[in-house]
Amino acid sequence: MPPNTDSALRPEQEYLHFLSQGRLMIQRSRSSGRYVFYPRIAEPLTGAQDLEWVEASGLGTVYATSVMRQRAPADNYNVALIDLAEGVRMMARVEGMAPDAVSIGMRVKARIAQVDEQPIVLFDPVTE
Repeated sequence: MPPNTDSALRPEQEYLHFLSQGRLMIQRSRSSGRYVFYPRIAEPLTGAQDLEWVEASGLGTVYATSVMRQRAPADNYNVALIDLAEGVRMMARVEGMAPDAVSIGMRVKARIAQVDEQPIVLFDPVTE
């Protein structure tokens, strides 16, 4: 955990700190066992403030995808909603294939990359 005396009030900074360490962490309520993403100070359904950080499996399924078409010479890219195995949904890009080849239901695996000197979560297709 990052050195932060006010960590309970700064979940986004904690999340980004974990990413900078190469770790995909999400929150889980100790009382309900439900996973939470995007980082916050309380579970949305119950308001419980007993959230703890747990390592995500990184496995997911594409829920929705859209191709963002760019003017040349920039490359097109996709934006996808990914349902993680833990039951939370996050927005990211799927790489390692053409943007319009990404399909709903596709299995993907997370990886952390540096873009503009910032850690971000990207997904790659899972080859069965």
